Amino acid sequence: MNRDRYVDFLRAWAIGAVVFGHWLITGLVRGDGGEIRAPELLAEMPWTQWLTLLFQVMPLFFFAGGHAAGGSWERHRDAGGRAAGWVGLRALRLLLPTGVYCGVVLVAVGVSAAVGVDPYTLALVGWALAMQFWFLPVYLVLSALTPVLHAAHRRWGVFVPVALGAAALVTGALGVGLLNHVLVWGVAYQLGFCRRDGLLGGRPLGAAAMAAGGGLAFALLVGPGPYPVSLILVTGQDPSNTNPPSAAMLAWVVAQVGVCLLLAPPLRRVLARERLWRRVRVVSGVSMTLYLWHMVPVLVVAAVLYLPGLAPEPGFGSPAWWAWRVPWLLVLGGVLAGLVVGLRPLERGVGAVYARVGPRARPGWSWALWLGLVACVAALSRFAVRGFAPDGRLPVAPTVGVGLGIALVVLSGWRTDVRRERSAKSALDEVA
Repeated sequence: MNRDRYVDFLRAWAIGAVVFGHWLITGLVRGDGGEIRAPELLAEMPWTQWLTLLFQVMPLFFFAGGHAAGGSWERHRDAGGRAAGWVGLRALRLLLPTGVYCGVVLVAVGVSAAVGVDPYTLALVGWALAMQFWFLPVYLVLSALTPVLHAAHRRWGVFVPVALGAAALVTGALGVGLLNHVLVWGVAYQLGFCRRDGLLGGRPLGAAAMAAGGGLAFALLVGPGPYPVSLILVTGQDPSNTNPPSAAMLAWVVAQVGVCLLLAPPLRRVLARERLWRRVRVVSGVSMTLYLWHMVPVLVVAAVLYLPGLAPEPGFGSPAWWAWRVPWLLVLGGVLAGLVVGLRPLERGVGAVYARVGPRARPGWSWALWLGLVACVAALSRFAVRGFAPDGRLPVAPTVGVGLGIALVVLSGWRTDVRRERSAKSALDEVA
């Protein structure tokens, strides 16, 4: 089956925007004592919160994920497969590279704590390396719920994302917005199902209504309404649009998906060019690596240029500081490119483990899958909130939880003879 080039483009664009956005707002300052600080740009200069409208594109990632998952689950189900096997394979596409990343970072944290690295510095670094983790537990939950969500989609179509959005508004109003992490991002995920089945495509007026309606609702909610304009978390800002996702974020999801649908026809024509398509595939193929590891170059640059005092340090937020953003981004991009190349052996090892997991759960081992997913969601949520080194120490419980959880998911589908499973798995691989 041919890949949907536009869906791959959306995935690549979303990852690129996340990386660019995090790098843009990260500023390092060397103190008089040689210590490195990272002032919060969005809090120090509130006008920069408007920039988040440009690089908060995670709705597109959930939208593309729903589109891909819908096709993958349909083929698996039609081939006689069961939910547990499919959920395990989809989860491992996130969990195996995430496990490698966690392992490397946690070993570094343990060694650093043992040799007496300043706890404040270690906690700050540990937080920076886990700041992107909020996405992982949400996506794992939505993947695990896909068989149920897709069954609802087959029966009620576009009414499902409407119902999820209405539920998000109610839970937010009642003060139980924690559920909105699944409900709001679930709207984008469910719209991906609708897009794949043609319920949203080919209707420019509908897409325009989504874009205009969502945009107008967002403007009202952040203008006269109670919500801030920032679409990422700002320390001390209450209410927040992201923690949990607010009504304003829900409006942004609808508007962004609408714009995405309007731009699909011209962008599909552009993506028909093979040279551009190859570049999109390269980025899409390493999207998890880019997402997980993109803050490591910041630490490398901090150690190589800022600690020795070699980096230029114009006043934070000054015109010269903004001009320095250009070489800053280029240097970080070069370091990340080298890191991606250097990680290829680890990725091949991850691929070898993945190849030994079949699309059907081992008889009697379904419990391991669901228990492993619960452990992983809990551990990754803990990392997302407190970082890899809360209080400058190695967090034992989430470390054990993520390791044990991934092991259980792997064991739930482990196969000793992978040749029989290879053809069945290929259908899943096409839309990963």
